[in-house]
Formats: sequence, C-alpha cells, structure tokens
Amino acid sequence: MKIIFAGPSLPDAAALAGEAIRVLPPATQGDVLAAAEQGANVIGLVDGGFEYAAPVWHKEILRALSLGVTVLGAASMGALRAAECHPFGMIGIGRIFEDYRSGRLVDDAAVALVHAPSALGSKPLTIPLVNVSATLDAMESNELLPGGVRRELENAASAVFFKRRTWRAIVEQCASIAAPDRPRLLTALVAHSVDQKRIDALELLKAVQAAADIRVNANLSWKLHETAFPTRLAL
Repeated sequence: MKIIFAGPSLPDAAALAGEAIRVLPPATQGDVLAAAEQGANVIGLVDGGFEYAAPVWHKEILRALSLGVTVLGAASMGALRAAECHPFGMIGIGRIFEDYRSGRLVDDAAVALVHAPSALGSKPLTIPLVNVSATLDAMESNELLPGGVRRELENAASAVFFKRRTWRAIVEQCASIAAPDRPRLLTALVAHSVDQKRIDALELLKAVQAAADIRVNANLSWKLHETAFPTRLAL
C-alpha cells in the first residue's frame, strides 16, 4: 500500500495519484504511525497540521523507517520532517527540503499558509515565504526586478503575517515603492508567481509512484528504543 498525505501544496493529488496510491488529508500526530501499522509500504508526507492539531512526531517516522517503510517528504511539513529525519533514512525531495537541510531555511513558518477547507478543495489562499523566494529568484534571473526591489519585497513579505500574506499585501507593505508603480509590480508578481510547494509535491508524487510497493530490509545504523510513545498516540 502507498499513501500520500497532501492538502494545499497539492490540492488535486487524488486526481493525479492514480489508483495505486491512497491520498489522505494533511497528517497530524499519529497518522504516519497508523499508516505504517495498517500496512503502508510507502508513505509520502507533503502537508501536515500544525496550528490546531499536534504535528507529526519525529519518532513515529522513525518507527515507520524501522519497520522497513519507505518514507518520503517534500514541500511543507514533509520537507521539514525530511530535513530533520534525513540522517535516519527519510528521503527528502525538492528545493524546499534542500533549503531546510542545508540551513538556508531555518524558520518552520516559511511554509505556512492559509487554505480553504478540504471540502472546498484545500486551495491555498495566501502565499508562503518559500513561494515568495522562488518567485523572486525566477524574476531576478529574467531581469524582471528593478535594482533593490527584491530586498524590499522580501522584507515586506516577512513582515506580513502568514494568514494575511498575499501579493497585494506584500506590495502594499513596500513603503519605498511609489503608489503609481505598485499596480504594475503587483501584476508582474502575479504573472510570474512560482508555486514551489506544488513543484516539490509533484516531484514527491512521481517518486512515490516509482517506488516499489514492498517493505525494505531495514538495515539501519541506529536502533529505535521502545518507549510509551505509541500508547500515547493511541489515547
């Protein structure tokens, strides 16, 4: 069995995954452990709850790995946990994972956003900082940003709370940009917006599709010490 936990990073995951992969809502504490114990051989972690629910525990990922489950992460909560659990065998995928693993990114909030409820398709409603950075990289490479504007936009994006961070809110936060120039800049940002979270999530989906649906021999250099944590998750 193959499972992917996905939400706003890849709202159409179920339509793209195919019949061989079961797509579940963003994971919260205990979901990865439950999937492993229910027979999953491959688990792809993309999105996870963090504000109103306890997030995925590192130890449940380690438990899955110790059972021979292939665990992959990308894009959002998956990238965070993969960067943290990579030394233990979790497979990280994509730019966002690499940025966390290398230390270029350190703040968990860089992947945070607001999205519609799952009943309405989990569509992203705000812009995460990782997408701001990817967009500005692309625009700078194509010489679409005037000198000094990138830093102004990055500072503005960081200053806007993630629940209110839209391209319009970011541009309005840029005090040094003249009011007549803002509509043109906003149009350019929207037109060249890069959804890095989706890009990385799609890469993970391909990796899960390509992975063998079997458990591997867990030849690990570490030993998982049994504690009461599975019992706590079951309560």
